[in-house]
Amino acid sequence: MSPENSQRTRELSSLSCNRSALDQEQRKRHNILTKDVFPKHLEIKELPDGYGFRFPNNRLLFIALSEWITLEQLCCPFLTLGLELHRDQGPIWLRATGEDGVKNFLRAELGI
Repeated sequence: MSPENSQRTRELSSLSCNRSALDQEQRKRHNILTKDVFPKHLEIKELPDGYGFRFPNNRLLFIALSEWITLEQLCCPFLTLGLELHRDQGPIWLRATGEDGVKNFLRAELGI
């Protein structure tokens, strides 16, 4: 294997989800949240190191996104996840960022 291929393999393996980090109930809840919450986004903004997702300001949606982030961090610790609730009833922004290759990972996982 060439040094370039070896480096690429290391990058891809460092961006692998550890599904065993979630128990059966957590995995089920994560899947439900992903299917229920992400279709509610209003905008996807490409960032230099990931993506931002704009959601409407809604208390229950914010709670669901917070729960999703907590579960996502367990199985994908290579992601930096942030949740912002903007002033004056502004939008909710979820940011998912990371090292090289994370944008490809997010596109595949979230269907961007």
